[in-house]
Amino acid sequence: SGVQLITEIAKEVGHLTVFQRTPNFCAPLRNSTIDSETQKQIKANYPEIFRMCSESAGSFMHKFDPRSAMDVSPQERTEQYERLWLQGGFAKWLANFYDVMLPGPANEDYAEFVRNKIRERINDPIVAEMLVPKDHMFGSKRLPCESGYYEVYNQDNVSLVDVKRAPIERITSKGVLTSESEYEVDVLIFATGYDAVTGSLNKINIHGIGGEILSEKFAGGPRTFMGVTSTGFPNLFTVNSASVGNFPRAAEALIDWVSKTIRWVQDKNYNRIHPTIESEDAWVRHVNEDGAGILRTQGAEANSWYVGANIPGKARVLLTSPDSAPAMRAIRDECAEKGYKGFILE
Repeated sequence: SGVQLITEIAKEVGHLTVFQRTPNFCAPLRNSTIDSETQKQIKANYPEIFRMCSESAGSFMHKFDPRSAMDVSPQERTEQYERLWLQGGFAKWLANFYDVMLPGPANEDYAEFVRNKIRERINDPIVAEMLVPKDHMFGSKRLPCESGYYEVYNQDNVSLVDVKRAPIERITSKGVLTSESEYEVDVLIFATGYDAVTGSLNKINIHGIGGEILSEKFAGGPRTFMGVTSTGFPNLFTVNSASVGNFPRAAEALIDWVSKTIRWVQDKNYNRIHPTIESEDAWVRHVNEDGAGILRTQGAEANSWYVGANIPGKARVLLTSPDSAPAMRAIRDECAEKGYKGFILE
């Protein structure tokens, strides 16, 4: 992402100008060298690690604290925030009080904690405020992890331009012209985001029964059954697409299910499998209704890709799954155990 790219480029160039549209909450990754003995210990513990990941909501080695952040004292709350902040990876939010990742006072309390952590790392208070997110909830946009990102803005060779205050008007022969100034550049790097989740599928000319085009079917938002199949597109399994969850962590279980499904269809001498319109409609309702109150659906105002809001004209609907990883596996497994109820088999 732009966060990681900026950190590395700033080490090499004579001067770096960052044109920022929207600041995001960025968390320190805290990567460190893993010595050979630690590697051995980790590898010896693989079965337990995989077991823990399979049981957690996001398939990571973390489980939420079942307590509400608002049910403990401010001192205890801050102590937990500080302890988790010093840990590597995603523990800062996935091992925190459960309601830190829900809309409400706990989320805002933790967001202010993170804002202050950002301010502490930047020398210039004006620049610090430009980098502190104030327009969206913590976690309503994807949380970039960084290694020295905020310290970059303490370097003499780095400057920050707020393009919401001074919008970019055009690219010129010399560089970038905003409403306030022209910035000369030798190289211009675009880090403007992605058409996430369904973007790649929509760029493929996939035709189903009767010539229906998948991108047209998805124009109002993805329509799938269990995030993996779509009515009218037999034998098409959209692995790691809409309504699935965290792609790298969900992939193994999803591919296992698809593989078993294909074998089952072949063993039963069927040629085609795709969901009924009723099961697809029910799944779309489930995603929209159950996803309405979760944090990721609050990202529309902040142009989050979680809901397609970063792409002009794209339908603003939840693109990921509202369910935990264990719940998703249970839903798919139950479907298979019932002879693929909800599917048309031909």
